[in-house]
Amino acid sequence: MKHTNRQTQHHTLTDLYKALDRQHAATITCLKEEKNTAGKKTGHLVQDIRTLEIYEIRTTRDGHIVIEAMDRQSGETRTVRVDRILTYTLHRIGYTLTRPEPTTYERPAPAPTTDAQALFFYELARDQDDADYRPRRKLTQTDTDLVA
Repeated sequence: MKHTNRQTQHHTLTDLYKALDRQHAATITCLKEEKNTAGKKTGHLVQDIRTLEIYEIRTTRDGHIVIEAMDRQSGETRTVRVDRILTYTLHRIGYTLTRPEPTTYERPAPAPTTDAQALFFYELARDQDDADYRPRRKLTQTDTDLVA
């Protein structure tokens, strides 16, 4: 068992990445926000012990590093902030749970920055058949029938 208050966060992340690469389970003791009977967060932190199968380590918009993992006890996805991990143990036990399929990201349409660009996007979106403005056949320099 390793205590995170006795080592740097860099060392903790290195160990967790090793568990992710080798697909070994990790038991962690972390602080999680307590919820009331209605399911709303109260702001109090309570200790929780979980055995997790890590499948992603990422950074949030707020700058916190979080672990996305499957919880062996419930079989559900859990998100744990690395700065809230108190202790952890890396096991040599392989993964047993199937992780959920990742969702596909659909890029939103770019917002026009000028009136001319807004008009251009409007014209392209007005008729989807005309949105493909590429020529139907390859043009060469000898094509004179297309000259205005």
